[in-house]
Amino acid sequence: MTTVKATNITWHSTHVDRTDRERLLRQKGCTIWFTGLPSSGKSTTAFTLEHELISLGYLAYVLDGDNVRHGLNKNLGFSAADREENIRRIGEVAKLFADAGILTMTSFISPYRRERDLARKIHGEAGLLFVEVFVDTPIEICEERDPKGLYQKARRGELKGFTGIDDPYEPPLNPELVVKTGEYSPEIITAQILSYLVRNDFLVVDEKNACVERINTLSQQNLMHGSDQKCRQ
Repeated sequence: MTTVKATNITWHSTHVDRTDRERLLRQKGCTIWFTGLPSSGKSTTAFTLEHELISLGYLAYVLDGDNVRHGLNKNLGFSAADREENIRRIGEVAKLFADAGILTMTSFISPYRRERDLARKIHGEAGLLFVEVFVDTPIEICEERDPKGLYQKARRGELKGFTGIDDPYEPPLNPELVVKTGEYSPEIITAQILSYLVRNDFLVVDEKNACVERINTLSQQNLMHGSDQKCRQ
């Protein structure tokens, strides 16, 4: 539990309503929270989705776990307490991005349900949309990818507290979406997520035809090139 140390502070309300920003951007600000094992394909999926949204004329941004630790969270390690604070901070930042009307994607292992539930609660209390995406990739495939060699180090005992080896990963119980990067390419998964966003009116109606056309194109491209392409984190 975070200790509140700030005193004598007041929340200042903006003169601009959230719906004004959404009307300007033709989209509903939200957070799309990618969670999964290390090397499950979270970042690849998030950045592929961001690229497609931008190409369709929407404002999107990825908050990536490694990238955030270069700045905002560079003073945090990987202990349970630091992991909790890492997710708390990114939950708050994502909330601000979503409030600004941005389609915000977060790519974090976020191994514990309690922390992910807290991120969801932060958004819910602010009246913001939160979409949990479980990147459900078997650990065997994650270990095969292992671009940083971290699974090998953890197996040898050189790296302690590594998620999936000697630190638990708690899969979501009721995620909005489950994606299988071991079975489908980033393009197909992006089409699946775009379809969800269209169906649930995250994207303004007058752009739906363009989105549907792009979803179909991505799907057809994947069918032509095979659906066994693998996605890396």
